[in-house]
Amino acid sequence: MTRRAPFIVIEGLDRSGKSTQTALLLQRMKATNIPAQLVKFPDRTTAIGQMINSYLQSDSDLDDRAIHLLFSANRWELASTIEQLLNSGISVVCDRYAFSGIAFSASKGLSYEWCRSPDISLPAPDLTLFLDISPEAAKERGGYGEERYEKEEMQRKVGEIFRRIGREISADGGKWVNIDAGREREAVAEEIWKWVEGVANGAVGPSRRLWTDKLPVDDS
Repeated sequence: MTRRAPFIVIEGLDRSGKSTQTALLLQRMKATNIPAQLVKFPDRTTAIGQMINSYLQSDSDLDDRAIHLLFSANRWELASTIEQLLNSGISVVCDRYAFSGIAFSASKGLSYEWCRSPDISLPAPDLTLFLDISPEAAKERGGYGEERYEKEEMQRKVGEIFRRIGREISADGGKWVNIDAGREREAVAEEIWKWVEGVANGAVGPSRRLWTDKLPVDDS
């Protein structure tokens, strides 16, 4: 059976330290001779990503459904690249993924099931690390409030939906780990590494797909 590299996703509330912890993890993986590459969503370098960036910076307004579909399209732009990297033995560390798309859009009142549907069949992570922090603690960190969704009540709703997603992913056989991100940076990094070490030697077999049991049934 073909062995591939693992797909690791780091999720979390805004200002939970995702980008910092992702950078530290990549440094540690490379220092231990584990080939790894960063993928970050939204990828603001593409044409779709530039539209998303304008929206997040509050420079433009879009319908909630339209921006949700743009976020999903941005992930699909890189889906084949992620699989190619994994199959070539390069681990992918992803800063935000489909789970963020659902959590933020559903927090604005859109149907949870509708929010999930555009991302059905995306590559599924082998490990998702959710950096959990209270909105009050996040507010104390530098830069809070600079982007559209960085409001305490919004972040509280987002956190609740993230936890729902985590329960569902775990029940479906995925690995979702909640990590207390309110601690010192080094303590969070050590816990992340403990979990990543467990999958760092590679995953066997083809990538799983997200939510394939939610695909519509063809009754024709």
